Amino acid sequence: MKVNPDRLVAADFKVTDQELRNLMELRKTEAVTHIRNTYGDILEICERLQTSPKDGIRGTPTELVIRKSVFGENFIPPQKPKTFLELVWEALQDMTLFILEVAAIISLGLAFYQPSGGNIALCHTSESGGDEEEEKTDWIEGAAILLSVACVVLVTAFNDWSKEKQFRGLQRRIESEQKFTVIRKRQVIQVPVADLVVGDVALIKYGDLLPADGLLLQGHDLKIDESSLTGESDHVKKSLTKDPVLLSGTHVMEGSGKMVITAVGVNSQTGIILTLLGVGEDKGKTKQKGKEREKPSDSPDSVVVEKTRRKSSMKDSLPKKEKSVLQAKLTRLAVQIGKAGLMMSIITVIILIVSFLVRNFVINKNVWTAECTPVYIQYMVRYFIIGVTILVVAVPEGLPLAVTISLAYSVKKMMKDNNLVRHLDACETMGNATAICSDKTGTLTMNRMTVVQAFIGGKYYKVIPTPDSINSTTLNYLRKGIAVNCAYTSKILAPEKGGGLPRHIGNKTECALLGFLVELNQDYEAVRTKIPEEALYKVYTFNSDRKSMSTVLQKPDGSYQMFSKGASEILLKKCSRILNSYGRPELFTKQDNDYMMKNVIEPMASEGLRTICLAFKNFEDYYEPMWDDEDDILSDLTCIAIVGIEDPVRPEVPEAIRRCQKAGIVVRMITGDNINTARAIAIKCGILRSGENVCMTGHDFNKRIRNENGEIRQELIDKIWPSLRVLARSSPSDKYNLVQGIINSKIYEQRQVVAVTGDGTNDAPALKKADVGFAMGLAGTDVAKEASDIILTDDNFSSIVKAVMWGRNVYDSISKFLQFQLTVNVVAVVVAFTGACVTHNSPLKAVQMLWVNLIMDTFASLALATEKPTEALLKRKPYGRKKPLISRTMLKNILCHAFYQLVVVFVLLFVGEKILDVENGRTEPMQSPPTQHYTMVFNTFVMMQIFNEINARKIHGERNVFEGIFTNVIFCCVTVGTLIVQIIIVQIGGKPFSCTPLTLEQWLWSIFLGIGSLLWGQVIINIPDSFFWCLKEFGEGPSHREMFQTELAKTKAETDYGELSRSSQILWLRGVKRIQTQSRVVKAFRASAYDLEASDSNKTF
Repeated sequence: MKVNPDRLVAADFKVTDQELRNLMELRKTEAVTHIRNTYGDILEICERLQTSPKDGIRGTPTELVIRKSVFGENFIPPQKPKTFLELVWEALQDMTLFILEVAAIISLGLAFYQPSGGNIALCHTSESGGDEEEEKTDWIEGAAILLSVACVVLVTAFNDWSKEKQFRGLQRRIESEQKFTVIRKRQVIQVPVADLVVGDVALIKYGDLLPADGLLLQGHDLKIDESSLTGESDHVKKSLTKDPVLLSGTHVMEGSGKMVITAVGVNSQTGIILTLLGVGEDKGKTKQKGKEREKPSDSPDSVVVEKTRRKSSMKDSLPKKEKSVLQAKLTRLAVQIGKAGLMMSIITVIILIVSFLVRNFVINKNVWTAECTPVYIQYMVRYFIIGVTILVVAVPEGLPLAVTISLAYSVKKMMKDNNLVRHLDACETMGNATAICSDKTGTLTMNRMTVVQAFIGGKYYKVIPTPDSINSTTLNYLRKGIAVNCAYTSKILAPEKGGGLPRHIGNKTECALLGFLVELNQDYEAVRTKIPEEALYKVYTFNSDRKSMSTVLQKPDGSYQMFSKGASEILLKKCSRILNSYGRPELFTKQDNDYMMKNVIEPMASEGLRTICLAFKNFEDYYEPMWDDEDDILSDLTCIAIVGIEDPVRPEVPEAIRRCQKAGIVVRMITGDNINTARAIAIKCGILRSGENVCMTGHDFNKRIRNENGEIRQELIDKIWPSLRVLARSSPSDKYNLVQGIINSKIYEQRQVVAVTGDGTNDAPALKKADVGFAMGLAGTDVAKEASDIILTDDNFSSIVKAVMWGRNVYDSISKFLQFQLTVNVVAVVVAFTGACVTHNSPLKAVQMLWVNLIMDTFASLALATEKPTEALLKRKPYGRKKPLISRTMLKNILCHAFYQLVVVFVLLFVGEKILDVENGRTEPMQSPPTQHYTMVFNTFVMMQIFNEINARKIHGERNVFEGIFTNVIFCCVTVGTLIVQIIIVQIGGKPFSCTPLTLEQWLWSIFLGIGSLLWGQVIINIPDSFFWCLKEFGEGPSHREMFQTELAKTKAETDYGELSRSSQILWLRGVKRIQTQSRVVKAFRASAYDLEASDSNKTF
């Protein structure tokens, strides 16, 4: 049968997707036996799938369409998103809005209710004075409240809908950028994961997250982490004879290989499990099928699903990372303000009701009659509405919206700055970072490696030698050793443009060695053509323990030859011979090794070069060695050469590090390179600046942090980390121990907030442990990316500095919003409370306060949460975890601006009718038509908020509050838009908004008093903060113990939120829960759509 026919049709496939699904459910020897008995071997399966193990599929559009139609697409449909009506219903669940709705409906009912008989006028003589016509419009207030609630609900639902749509679009964009390496038409190419089809021959390597199920065609030292599917933590070794089954969602922890894809999308093992869990189905169907699945089953799928559920539930119940800095502070501030707001609203309602009862039944000696009951209840309902409205204004429930808008806006902008944020809270946590532990290669350096020095044939070359100066035998060893002992996916290609640099594809260190061959006029491709990858007998792939890579070839005579490359000081110790100038091996003693270290390796390293040793070994015996005994295999080597590889420091990095240090952030370099290389690069970058800074190897660090019993002790780490700046020749465990030690340290008052960069699979523990984990987008493995919070799409350290700026900007944006909103809160609550006590009526009506609340919440969120970061953010130290959210400067601004606004409002309220020559609104009954007096109070109050919003743009005592105002288009639009709507409300709103049109003079007075907020702000700046020493800062973060207990009770707390209606915490707890829900939306960033944990993300949708 001809493989890859030109005209492929569905009937050409001699195996069904169901047969392949059944095959992929088998494990180890069971799978091997089934393949042998049913198909003969894996090559026969390839033939039935019309693919070539060597050339892959043709990959024509027609062929791809046919393969997708027969075997399915590599796509798992997400759960159906919530409709707009569902989001509206969720918004209606807000307890405050619910109370307002009920109160408004009662008010409406009583307005239309006309009790029969009796003299209604006698029921409310002390409260009314409105005529019969006015009584016919009583319904307007209740209707206006319902209309306002409807506006709030629609705005909230629209915000949720747009956010969800934005995040889904972002998720699709991320998924579209995920690519995997396959062979098609003999060409090694990268295709989007979604375009993989059954029959594709895929190349897999260390660190990959497998996107589909497949069978192993060729493997070198291949070990897979299958814990995501089986729960087994041990790595599974894969081979053609023992276990060739590779499953989607699993991680390649070691080695490399090639596989033929046999199942994709919903037909893969991950897809089957997610389908059983209800991903991509409607809620009703999922629920119904869930009941069916409650029946016990012994199928492999049900066992895996049950393990997955148990694993998921364990993850949910165990404490995870601490809350983000901002979230922890907001949670505590939420409860504090919520209690105060509830207390004020209750007191206001009590005062209004008691004063009404005393005035009518004690002073006026009215009698409560049945016919008057509806009238009295109507007054009680109005008082209740006033109280609830005070609660609405007092509790800034718009804060969760401000947080979400600020984070979402920052995430979108950070993508342009090469920061792909996977977890929203990482954005603001980065603003509090006090330490950055960075890799060297690719992050601080350009990752454009070139061999610039070499020691060959007993001679040290400061520049690349000519081919004629190297013995031909040595040259042959170099050509063959580098060609076969570098991954075949690493290659040098011609420049894209004439005169440009050659393109480096694959591992950059290997590309440097291949480029070295090119400069020596050696054709490595000819060697690879003669010795294809399939002919390699065994490969010991590079890992952090070996710090070397070795490839074994079998000679025609049956003997073996091995080529090795790796860290020079490590590999040289395993060499017993070295090639001399004649290309012949000569004895290499310990004295020779010391000479090489002192006169070759150290001089190279001191210039910042990475030193690599190239060696080989001939196995003279014809019997097969014990390949698993690596100590014996990697011994008695013959050194071919030592090369020095230059990786220049990125030109922008020294300045970026200087900015970090100026911002109070300590930068540490953690690298696997030689200590002298690391020190030289650190000095060039500006990381090592003084004699107090320490540079040490991972071996020394590991020895110094352990006691005599070999146990790691925090007090020993505390002696090292404050001065440590460079950790060289470090392992992933060294990185993890350092990060954990810095985070757990208590030698400083503030807990350290640590950011870590990583690219390798073994960096995952440190990335997860760090407060913010940065994975490399270009050089990083899938495992590292999955463990990270932010992906650097350009692998550049300067992008981390931009993340710091955006993080601090988020923190400041929330502080600006708080400063503005709490000022309005204080004034609105005090005015409403005073009005209730003195005039027995609130000067600011319920609908007016809902409008003010809308200004504070949605509009202010948009205006203040979308400020762009400036360099000034890097001129201060990090806030830290314990620093209060409301600083003394902010408290001074809040109280002083509130004082100004209260003075203006009370002057207008109590003597405004004389100043403005208008009717006295205080003496007007509750049901009387709107007055210019109270309209003036309301209008001036709103004008002061509009201009105070400009003041709120600066929270650190800056004098120029207009700086950069025109760079924020949203702020300008919101300010102008609010002013226009206010004009419409006052001039046209009428009875529904309790307003009557104002004259031009009255408008000018309102605007003048509003502008006074700006002038008063300049006065406040001149008042020293020390004058307010008695003010207590609040909104500080909880202690370590409180945070730990909160995390343990997290699941329980979420389920209890709906039952806290009696508590003042209800609104804020719902708000905080909303933040958490919105953060969970972005769990789409945490893993690819093919990871099992994606099911958790889909639940959010």
